[in-house]
Amino acid sequence: MVDNIALQNLRAALQRRWGDRLRVDEPMAEHTSYRIGGPADLYLVAESGDDLAQMVALADEHGVPVFVMGRGTNVLVADAGIRGLVIELRAEQVRWTTRDDETILWAEAGANLREIARTSVARGLAGLEWAVGIPGSVGGAVVGNAGAFGGYMSDVVRRLTILDASGVREMSAAEAGFGYRTSRFKAGSQAAGRKEIILAAEMALRPESVAVLEERVTEYTRRRMERQPAEPSAGSVFKRTAQYPAGFLIEQAGLKGTRRGEAMISPRHANFIINLGRARATDVKALIELAQETVLREFGERLELEIELIGEWE
Repeated sequence: MVDNIALQNLRAALQRRWGDRLRVDEPMAEHTSYRIGGPADLYLVAESGDDLAQMVALADEHGVPVFVMGRGTNVLVADAGIRGLVIELRAEQVRWTTRDDETILWAEAGANLREIARTSVARGLAGLEWAVGIPGSVGGAVVGNAGAFGGYMSDVVRRLTILDASGVREMSAAEAGFGYRTSRFKAGSQAAGRKEIILAAEMALRPESVAVLEERVTEYTRRRMERQPAEPSAGSVFKRTAQYPAGFLIEQAGLKGTRRGEAMISPRHANFIINLGRARATDVKALIELAQETVLREFGERLELEIELIGEWE
């Protein structure tokens, strides 16, 4: 539970510092790719790492929990919303530096992954071309070790800049705990009392022919458009199991097209649960649980979530 007096005191402190930028009871449906989610008690946009650090420090001082988000592309926010302070990180600076036979791309966590992937291709740099169709921020991609078509963030990330209880510090990629669609920064992986927020990532890219890269991107784009639904979603809901893609198992279980309210297991790709217009988080969660229960019963396989459930769930 969030103490209401602490919340009101934090609200006053944030308004003194950031004024009209602070939003109260902000609908999270306006900030997620699912277009789903109840209100955040307090909502602020951080334009820089310094902004973020000051906001987090104030929230800690008042004993109010903080959730830092990027572009809201891999989360399902509860209908009851999120208690405490939600900070959207929009720090987007990018720098390119050439070292020997590779180029180092430094990007703040709020940078648009899809845009820097496209710029990399235009510069004749390989390593992120798989990401040209992936929405979201660099920070979010690091948290979930995003990947597609055989490429992953863990392939290119060399160093991270993070904010934790001791302040801003550097971290090697080896310390990030990268795994399949996860890292030490994912909510379920964070140790009790440890709050680590990614501020920037340093990535190593290698030279390659622009023509070859563009051809690869064209093929990736074609495959993505053929397979993925256009309706609002959070991307793949479940991780691949040890033996099978999650979508294959859900399809074999006969669940394609299954609806709960205005949420549906996509007829195009069974590992996508889509919002048909006014879906609620509880509708999506009901389909998540149905898929998990059915696949376990039919095939003995446990489906593990790739997306994160955020906020006040019963």
